This record gives sequence, C-alpha cells and structure tokens, in this order.
Amino acid sequence: MSKNVFGEDLISCSTSPMTGFYRNGCCETGPEDSGTHTVCAMMTEEFLLFSRSRGNDLITPRPEYQFPGLSAGDKWCLCALRWLEAYRSNCAPPVFLEATNEKTLKLIPLEILISKALKNTE
Repeated sequence: MSKNVFGEDLISCSTSPMTGFYRNGCCETGPEDSGTHTVCAMMTEEFLLFSRSRGNDLITPRPEYQFPGLSAGDKWCLCALRWLEAYRSNCAPPVFLEATNEKTLKLIPLEILISKALKNTE
C-alpha cells in the first residue's frame, strides 16, 4: 500500500473524475510514471490556465487518454514538479495531504505542501 506525506495509508484523491497515473483514484506512482503524478490538488481556474500556458492543457477532454478535461473544483493527481512550478509562480492549487503520495517529498518539502493544504472531504 502506498503511503501519504505523513507515512499513513494513501487515501483516494478522486474517483469523479477518475484520477491517478493508473486511473484508480489514488496518486500512486511507479517506474513508468515519469511525471511523478503524486500531488492531490483541487483545481483552480488560475492553475488550469497556468498549466495550459506551460503546454499542458488540463481543460480540454482527451477521451483517447481517458481524460475528461478538468474544471475548477475538481481534484486531480498532479505532477509534483508542475505543482512546484505553479507554487513558485504564486498560482499553485490547494492540496489534500492525506491523498498526496509520500514520494512527493523527494521533490517538494512538506512545509511548502502544508502551506497550501486543505482537508480531504471525499
């Protein structure tokens, strides 16, 4: 079982829309996940526009990749480095720590994640 940033069992990020590199609702990762999709975040309009401006359009549906397209308020497993880039640009979306994979801590300090934390209500 994967662990979250507190070393506890990783909880689901979202099943509607179904998220995760493995599309199982959790921000699990493995060797084939070169993007490290480990940060469970609630999308904001600001972040979605930021991501699109960086070449990663998370708004437009891409059914061929089982991707529904995201809207503000959706929860999604983000690439850790993209989230950090957004944080440094003052537009990182809030995160759900209980659903954020501990592997994130190799790229983002816990203190930064805590500064943007929300409680997971799913």
